[in-house]
Amino acid sequence: MPTIRLEKLVKRYGAVEVLHGIDLDMAEHEFTVLVGPSGCGKSTTLRMLAGLETVSEGEIFMDGKAISALDPKDRDIAMVFQDYALYPHMNVARNMSFSLRLQKTPQATIDKKVKDVAEMLGLSPFLGRKPGELSGGQRQRVAMGRALCRDASTFLFDEPLSNLDAKLRGQMRAELALMRQNVKKNMIYVTHDQIEAMTLADRIVVMHGGHIQQQGTPAELFKNPVNKFVAGFLGSPPMNFLDTDLVEEDGAMRARGDGFSIVLPEALANRARGQVAGKVVLGLRPSDLDFSPGADPDQSLDLNVVVSEYIGAQSVLICDCGGAKVTVEIKSETPIALGETLRFAVRPEGLHLFDPKTDVAL
Repeated sequence: MPTIRLEKLVKRYGAVEVLHGIDLDMAEHEFTVLVGPSGCGKSTTLRMLAGLETVSEGEIFMDGKAISALDPKDRDIAMVFQDYALYPHMNVARNMSFSLRLQKTPQATIDKKVKDVAEMLGLSPFLGRKPGELSGGQRQRVAMGRALCRDASTFLFDEPLSNLDAKLRGQMRAELALMRQNVKKNMIYVTHDQIEAMTLADRIVVMHGGHIQQQGTPAELFKNPVNKFVAGFLGSPPMNFLDTDLVEEDGAMRARGDGFSIVLPEALANRARGQVAGKVVLGLRPSDLDFSPGADPDQSLDLNVVVSEYIGAQSVLICDCGGAKVTVEIKSETPIALGETLRFAVRPEGLHLFDPKTDVAL
């Protein structure tokens, strides 16, 4: 499979620049997920890779060969669209085999390819049906099957699950995860859903405002975000942010806010010392706060419970902390009452600090 490189890629629509010289390398057989909010440039990047959008500046390389000037049909790329883009008058088998028939592939080869891909995607019982007779999830599988039948080197997915309901999205995520184990191809996947990104990706590329904010494995980005945007975008519920003052007291560095004063771990204190003066943003994930009535005040927050959302095995609490909102995840059987003030121990390894002026992690 080819390696793919984007080099100083720029896209303009008239005077408006929507991609600002991005650089990105994608390894062979890698499942790369481009994630970010609407308008960040992720779908534009994918469409430029497919040849559906022109490149304003920069270049796209596959195995060292520049492909920006090539027509889409010459790029050895297959694409799965958000809206399925199936032919309504053709049955599933003919939709899946469309590109093979255009290439005048022998019928025996077409039949075998369609049969193999249909079995992989659980579509064998539906080969004679037309798209209008299928559910949304089945239609999306047909769209994936059509791409797989092409046997291209690289597959592009443009928010393929966004039209499905929550239950179907979960099922399709599992099918995509299984498919990527069975199909050794380059896969580049665009989504605004960070759960899809975290569960599917070998590597996540977080985009915002036409720039790449950070790239790496899901664990790297979750544990070590480079800035406040990445920290707040990845994770559900999202990271809590509290405005604090950095103070040194009795040989320890503390993040002090309204009603709390947390001692920072030595490594984090050393990174913060000298980089910022005074104000700093403290980041805490909801899962890094543990209900602990007897916790050390230097390592805990006292939170007033405002809202409790029961979601099964866990509940999500929305709490007040000196006027700021703090979200916490706890086991549902934990006895709590609205309006009650509870103490939550802070896991030291879950503490993050951000410069309030630049939003960069310390």
